Amino acid sequence: MSKSRPTYGQGPSQRQLRVGELIRRTLSDVLNRGEIHDPDLNAMSITVGEVACSPDLKIATVYVMPLMGSVPVAEAIAALARNKAELRHRVASELTLKYAPDLRFRPDETFDRLDETRRLFSDPAVKRDLDAPDEE
Repeated sequence: MSKSRPTYGQGPSQRQLRVGELIRRTLSDVLNRGEIHDPDLNAMSITVGEVACSPDLKIATVYVMPLMGSVPVAEAIAALARNKAELRHRVASELTLKYAPDLRFRPDETFDRLDETRRLFSDPAVKRDLDAPDEE
C-alpha cells in the first residue's frame, strides 16, 4: 500500500535527482556529438547545467547556457525549443521511463548568482560584519 505524503517545502526526491542527472548526461552527449539535424544548433556549444524534474517525472526543466557567450542565450533556447521533439525522442530512447518527459529549456543563471554572491562578499560593509567578533 502506497503512502501519500505531501511534498510541500521538501526538496526533490532521490528519483527526481537521479532521473534529472540521467537526462542531463544524455542531452549533453547528444548536443556534444551533434546528432540533431539542425545546423544552427550543431554550430552552437551549449552547456547543460542542470535538469529539474517534476514529481511525476513528466516535465523536465533543462537549464542551459551557451559556452563563453558564443551566441545569445535566447537564440540557443529558441534552437533547442525548435528541436524539442527530436531531443525528447533521443532522451526517451536512452532512458527506460514510462513516459518521455516534456523538455522545457530555461537559461542557467547559476553563474550570475555566483558573481552576485562574490560581489556581496567583497562589499566593505559585509566584510566588516563578517570580521566582527561574535557577541553573546
